[in-house]
Amino acid sequence: MIRSSKKIDMTNGSIMKLVLLFALPICVGNILQQLYNTVDTLVIGNFCGSVSLAAVGTSSQPIEMLLCIFLGLGTGVSILVSQYTGSGDTKALKAVVATATSFLYLCAIPLSILGLFLAPAVLKMMQVPEDAWSYAVSYIQIIFLGTLGNMGYNMNAGILRGLGDSQSSLLFLMISCIVNIILDLLFVAVLKMDVSGAALATTLAMFVSWSFSIIYIKRKYPELNYSLFPRHIDKNMLIAIIRTGLPLGLNNSIYSVGHILMQSLINAQGSSFIAACSVATKVTGIANVAISSFSSAATTFAGQNLGSENYSRLKKGAWQIPFFSGLITCCAGLIVTFFCRPLLGLFTSDPLVLETAVLYIHIVLPLTWPYAVFNGIICFVNGLGEVTFPTIVNLLMLWAVRIPCGYLIAYFIDGQYVMACLPVSFLFGMFCMLSYFLTRRWKNIIRHS
Repeated sequence: MIRSSKKIDMTNGSIMKLVLLFALPICVGNILQQLYNTVDTLVIGNFCGSVSLAAVGTSSQPIEMLLCIFLGLGTGVSILVSQYTGSGDTKALKAVVATATSFLYLCAIPLSILGLFLAPAVLKMMQVPEDAWSYAVSYIQIIFLGTLGNMGYNMNAGILRGLGDSQSSLLFLMISCIVNIILDLLFVAVLKMDVSGAALATTLAMFVSWSFSIIYIKRKYPELNYSLFPRHIDKNMLIAIIRTGLPLGLNNSIYSVGHILMQSLINAQGSSFIAACSVATKVTGIANVAISSFSSAATTFAGQNLGSENYSRLKKGAWQIPFFSGLITCCAGLIVTFFCRPLLGLFTSDPLVLETAVLYIHIVLPLTWPYAVFNGIICFVNGLGEVTFPTIVNLLMLWAVRIPCGYLIAYFIDGQYVMACLPVSFLFGMFCMLSYFLTRRWKNIIRHS
């Protein structure tokens, strides 16, 4: 049995107390993540200009598209770890960790090479403005050189979350945040390396964070026999990881292709509009820090309680976790919307960029809470090992609602209001995921309660 003072057992005690204890470190970590993303934007916006801001903003989608399949596999590892933790199967835990570590290298190294050559083609497809082109290519290629560090950190964080240890991720993010801020200021503000410096700072920070996560797991969880280098792949465990994680990764990848199409709509409005959307998403991220933390808690909660066959507890957590995630996001969204103009003023003094960013926040942020509910349910269902239903809903939300809605707005109304497709898709996704609780699979689960 894996034991640690930082490990949270989700199978006993007050549900929301445990969820909050688990989610709080991740939430603080998300704030730190937002902080160093914000520092990137602040430094680039103040020392480089709006074209550099646009380049960084438009480069995120190709990176997400190429990484998300393998990050989805990392989520699959986290789900399996949580289920084996709940059932107390230490032998299976060792097997999944060893297999995941070896699989990491098989994925990350080829992906780094692929990203270097494929990313410019994706940027061209996205119609990146000519004035931002060279900056975007430079940024994205340096980021892909850090693929191993990025994926390694996320894989280890997923393992630890599955064990019920969310505090460690906060420690790693604090380290990464400090390193990133120092290097941002050094490379961009002092050495004048522009977006290349920002990309290099992010890449080095991820490698540092991954290194610390390796040291932490080896010291705190020696029972796992964690190895830095590839050692052994358990065929059955690899199949289980792929069966659980690949649908999530493919879903995320297809979702990212849709994001690229949406980014193309944004790019068509020009560099000022791209820069406005980039700074607006940084501010919306401040209000949305609870979403991913509650969602991670939902996955671990569902996996551990399914593993321990605690069905009555699953039934209670299924509504409590999404509800509180939505409530916190709603309150935070309204507060940030009210104070958005002075917050946005920290990033840019360009009046056109500022006005467009304010419009973005007023349209999107007050109706982001349905996305919090949607994401809480979808991660809960993923924790049960049920990935088909969430995949279908995710794809419908993007391809049947968000993208068509965005293009209709751009064609019939005004491209400056294209962001209105986001809250429409959030509401659609929430109602679709609520319908999961009417399915036969869920009824079979609660029948045991």
